[in-house]
Amino acid sequence: MPQVNYKEAIIAPLRRVVVKVGSAVLSDPNGLRTDVIANLARQIDMIIRDGREVVLVTSGAIAAGRARLGRRASTIAERQAAAATGQIELMRQWAKAFDAHSRTVAQILLTHQDLAERKRRLNAVRTIESLFAAGVIPIVNENDTVAVEEIRMGDNDVLSSLVAGMVQAGLLIILSDVPGVLTGDPRTRPDARLIPLITDPEAGMRGLVAESAGPLGTGGMATKLKAARQAARAGICVIIAAGRESDTLIAALDPVRDIGTLVLPARRRLPGRKHWIAFALRPTGALALDRGAAEALRTKGRSLLASGIRDVRGEFASGDCVSLLDAAGVEFGRGLVNYPAADVLKVKGMKSQEIPRVLGYKVADEIIHRDNFVLIEDLA
Repeated sequence: MPQVNYKEAIIAPLRRVVVKVGSAVLSDPNGLRTDVIANLARQIDMIIRDGREVVLVTSGAIAAGRARLGRRASTIAERQAAAATGQIELMRQWAKAFDAHSRTVAQILLTHQDLAERKRRLNAVRTIESLFAAGVIPIVNENDTVAVEEIRMGDNDVLSSLVAGMVQAGLLIILSDVPGVLTGDPRTRPDARLIPLITDPEAGMRGLVAESAGPLGTGGMATKLKAARQAARAGICVIIAAGRESDTLIAALDPVRDIGTLVLPARRRLPGRKHWIAFALRPTGALALDRGAAEALRTKGRSLLASGIRDVRGEFASGDCVSLLDAAGVEFGRGLVNYPAADVLKVKGMKSQEIPRVLGYKVADEIIHRDNFVLIEDLA
């Protein structure tokens, strides 16, 4: 199989790994599966003994809390209550499982805002690096007790891809309740087959059938494919595989064993800053551009000047992420603005040399520099 050659060349030398495990793997209707947790802890211990560093991104808090509370937890408030109850149990079980191998764990709860704000993101990286230096295993989860929108989205898969990029991991292993990426939903398509290798994540994932979320989790294969594409755009390898097999993680890192679906890094990769803009930030406003300005950004690699702006929408501060709309009102890109909304409104349509006269100051000639701009196709 060609996958073996790729694993020998790319995965075998990698030293830093992010492992993501979801609720469908860790739990059943009665709560957490301690046998599954123990098995994964055993494998992660073996990986670390082999000289690698591992960040564990875990779901399961809400599923564990539902079992503890004895109720379905259908509303946002009920999910938050379940998360608050279940997070304690989830970490207790992980700590107990790793303690059997004389390993200490640390809990890191993140929200989308922690990854979006550069200082908080940097603090998270420094914490994880310090934990590695101390021989402690970082265990990351979304802070579901406060992150209302994140609960609604259910993207611990996407969180894992952002964490992998944040800590500069070489490999992201996403553990699922299916053996990997399939040609169809196995619950409705008996002929669905495993796709062992995706060499081009941008073209190779289009048109794939993705199953919906199961009863214990909120993300299905669609979020796993999204996470894999995002990680691949950062130059990270991804393996999607069944999480309840006895040695999935060991097999994933073994250069002579095939398991799951291996997604190779994208040929066209985003630099770290643009990857952060594309995937970690959410627009707080929008700028409507004229045809010439939109074309210059789309095809010529230009920066956005005030002269090309027709309208300013929403409230945003300097440094915020905004959507860029073409003459038809379609979003085609996102970028970081150098000026707040009120000031952009004052200088829209003007030449750059007029900015100091109108505003009384000038940060830059550009409203958005090309280094702080990403095309919408980079977010797909």
